[in-house]
Amino acid sequence: MAEITSPTGPVHSGQAGLVLALLAGSRRFRIWFLSLVSVIFILALVHQGKVTTAVSTWDWPPLPGTGVTKPPAETDPVIPEPEPNIKFPPAENPGSNDVIPASQPQDSEPEDKPVSGLVSGLLHYTGPSEPFSIPDASTIDWSRFAYTQYVTNANYLCNSIMVFETLHRLGSRADRLMMYPTEMLPDPAAVSATSDEGRLIIKARDEYKVKLAPITVQSRPSNDQTWAQSFTKLLAFNQTQYARVLSLDSDSTILQPMDELFLLPPCPLAIPRAYWLYPEKKILSSQIMLITPSEAEFKRITAKIEHATPDDYDMEIVNYLYADSALILPHRPYDLLTAEFRREKDNHGYYLGNEEEEWDAVKIFNEAKFLHFSDWPVPKPWLNAPESLREEKQPQCKEQGGKNCVEREIWNGIYEEFKERRGRVCQTGLMSERKRRSRKRRGVV
Repeated sequence: MAEITSPTGPVHSGQAGLVLALLAGSRRFRIWFLSLVSVIFILALVHQGKVTTAVSTWDWPPLPGTGVTKPPAETDPVIPEPEPNIKFPPAENPGSNDVIPASQPQDSEPEDKPVSGLVSGLLHYTGPSEPFSIPDASTIDWSRFAYTQYVTNANYLCNSIMVFETLHRLGSRADRLMMYPTEMLPDPAAVSATSDEGRLIIKARDEYKVKLAPITVQSRPSNDQTWAQSFTKLLAFNQTQYARVLSLDSDSTILQPMDELFLLPPCPLAIPRAYWLYPEKKILSSQIMLITPSEAEFKRITAKIEHATPDDYDMEIVNYLYADSALILPHRPYDLLTAEFRREKDNHGYYLGNEEEEWDAVKIFNEAKFLHFSDWPVPKPWLNAPESLREEKQPQCKEQGGKNCVEREIWNGIYEEFKERRGRVCQTGLMSERKRRSRKRRGVV
């Protein structure tokens, strides 16, 4: 019997005749049969090595030690969970029982160092071998960001200059912007001034690289004149020359730079809660605000101010507009009150965020970045107060195998450091020319 050669082997002529007859009789069967033959033909070529499958063309690296490549999985590969590596930046030269003051002055320009901080690990994932990092600080255009201060009078001018001096000393990379009453220095480019305030503003510009923005102080009728001009703070929402600004209350102390906050995910406002009122009152604290300036947001702000009541101030305006939409910053370490060191040892759950963690005053102080003076009835540190009041309200020593006064030492040290720094930063600027001449005649330096 005659044979017909096919890719899969010999086919006898009798079988071929039967196949041809079937093909001639049924169009549907013919299509099916030709499809089957095509599949068999391709499989035969693959078996003989004449066709390379698509899978083998994937550019996968060889498995270690085998030389065998791995085809892609049919499902998405499982990426192993990285080990958590979120750490607070350590204070310089921390000792186990030492209170670490603000960084000392530096003579040279700060070195370029990678930005570190609590949130930095959430910004840029690079794989399990380096789970938490952000781009090198040298690749970031820091001129797009600014720390902002607003000034309403001479006392708060000095406070603001102290904030900028600290940022300069600690090597913060973002711009520094001061909004001040125009009458203090009408020309921001002036090289000299006749008033104490003007000289101090020039010092801030020339020594601490502060950019100046003359403004009109915003004030409204109020039931508490202490905060009547606090609306001025909200002008930060209108500083559209920057992509982001970090507004800080000046009755505070910066303990560490906070540059990493500028790299948070986009949002109109990032702000902490007033942890000392939480959870009874879920109120946002305007002591520190990361703002994305825009015309639209500033229009919302001004419209709300126009309808403010005599009991509304900057904090109320912010809560009216952003209570349900703001990105919440962790108050720890970005908004610590000095009053926290005056609480009883078992009453720190609000700040710690839980009731299980043991209070450690030195640890809390060393990890904090922003410290706000709030110790009523003790007044703000630049105001005169009876020494007896401070002694009465200072933290109590604790009996723990002996007397432990670490909270007292930290608290008093904070106030003493502020007083010393205020004299060092502001006294030269706030001393009138007449006083300088008088002191020179008396031989007083």
